[in-house]
Amino acid sequence: MKDSIKHVNSLAKWIVSLPSQGRYSFSREETTKLLGMTDAAFNRAASRLARAKQVARIHGGFYVVVPLEHAGVGIVPADWFIVDLMRYLGQPFYVGLLSAAEYHGAAHQRPQKYQVVTDKPLREIACRGVGIRFFVKHNASGTPTGQIKGVTGYIPVSTPETTALDLLRYSRHVGGLGQVLTVLQELGESIDAARLAKAAKADGTMAYAQRLGWLLEQTDYAKKAAPLADWLKKRRPPDAKLEPSLPSRGATRNKRWTLLVNAQVEGDLP
Repeated sequence: MKDSIKHVNSLAKWIVSLPSQGRYSFSREETTKLLGMTDAAFNRAASRLARAKQVARIHGGFYVVVPLEHAGVGIVPADWFIVDLMRYLGQPFYVGLLSAAEYHGAAHQRPQKYQVVTDKPLREIACRGVGIRFFVKHNASGTPTGQIKGVTGYIPVSTPETTALDLLRYSRHVGGLGQVLTVLQELGESIDAARLAKAAKADGTMAYAQRLGWLLEQTDYAKKAAPLADWLKKRRPPDAKLEPSLPSRGATRNKRWTLLVNAQVEGDLP
């Protein structure tokens, strides 16, 4: 019993010191080695601190510290620990889709779960109201990103241009084309026309670029689609359907984007 209390106190004292170092996470492996604890002793101490909402286990042996100001919910926001979590998992990543759009000023469609793109499947994480949803992209490590400063350091976030393309890639998972158009109505302000064409070239999937160009033209930022249209014209892509899940019968062909407009798409913003 005394040993158990000793381990709890030892672990508690150590985790309290982490925020002063700009850290809100730790691993079982790191802690047992540093404090000279067995896995069993660590598990007992961590479980006790978790019940007291001083720590929360996120994935496997990865834990986060819960400072006093967050004790009511028992967890800190995902962006406080996402870099450390992905380092712990050993996977490349970037924050993308609706979460990235929010960083770039398109906050109208804020996601319920933090959206992260990586190169291998990971199960969704849900802990005390904080959720992280993972999307798989084989060239995730080669995707253009920028570094955005968070509470605990810099976070890799897809550029506005890559974010727009990814929204088309995963459109069914972010609420459909209407949702994508709504995001573009705000995200368009941050999109650079030349970088958009370069991002499409790097992405390599012309159908996403075709759909994105058409959708962008439905916003106040239609002029930013011009370099993208020029790039596609040189590539001479085959016709693509605007909504891939619907038939093309009765669709109107858009010559500029070589796109079969087979759905009505409306955004939520005026």
